[in-house]
Amino acid sequence: MIRKKLMVAAVLAVAGLGLAACGGDSDAGSADSGPLKFGTEGTYSPFTFHDKAAGNKLTGYDVEVAEAVAQKLGRKAEFSENTFDAIFAGLEAKRYDVVANQISVTAERQAKYAFSQPYTVSTGVVVTRADDTSVTTAADITGKTSAQSATSNWAEAATKGGAKVEAVEGFTQAIALLKQKRVDITINDNLAVLDYLKTSGDTSVKISAEIGETTDQAFAFRKDSPLAAQFDTALKALKADGTLTKISQKWFGEDVSGPAAN
Repeated sequence: MIRKKLMVAAVLAVAGLGLAACGGDSDAGSADSGPLKFGTEGTYSPFTFHDKAAGNKLTGYDVEVAEAVAQKLGRKAEFSENTFDAIFAGLEAKRYDVVANQISVTAERQAKYAFSQPYTVSTGVVVTRADDTSVTTAADITGKTSAQSATSNWAEAATKGGAKVEAVEGFTQAIALLKQKRVDITINDNLAVLDYLKTSGDTSVKISAEIGETTDQAFAFRKDSPLAAQFDTALKALKADGTLTKISQKWFGEDVSGPAAN
């Protein structure tokens, strides 16, 4: 009887260890053969959005680049959607491995996160209502109210330019507030704005000025992640074989992926 009890206890102990291993706090998709988990907005066209014409499928420039990188690394891409202002919190909480959402590389972000080489190069632009002639240069945003995602680099650009930031969840809401005359301007990536104007046919807003220099967008990782170096290798190969150029031309009609990395 004692021997039987000891055998049962041993089995339960082994089972308990197995459950503990399964329930432990491990990195999302950390195994080299497992899926790569990407955090993304899913509401930022043409980079990451749901295409109603394709059964509401998640698609976009960033999504396709992410899928190409995952394929090059021999892994499956999985996406977890989040609002922009919560997207880095999700990365830090290890809900995903990497952020794919046109993340601009800034000194402040580099102090907290690791980045891949850039896969997009773009310029910031100031958007106003079509009948607004008060903004023609970046200096003219001083004293204006700008609709921005609070943690975006464009919010920082607006603040540095002397504008007051009205926090919104994303570009769609920013345009809505602008058209409702609840804000004066919004600042965003020129590629996103040009795509919006092209696909929506909206003539009530316009690009009135450029702001700052060109910016680099890249994949963002936790500081301790080994994935940044792997992504660099994959992106270099995708640039060399023309894949990044092909994806760029599909979405923008030109190559916005930037120069080849050394």
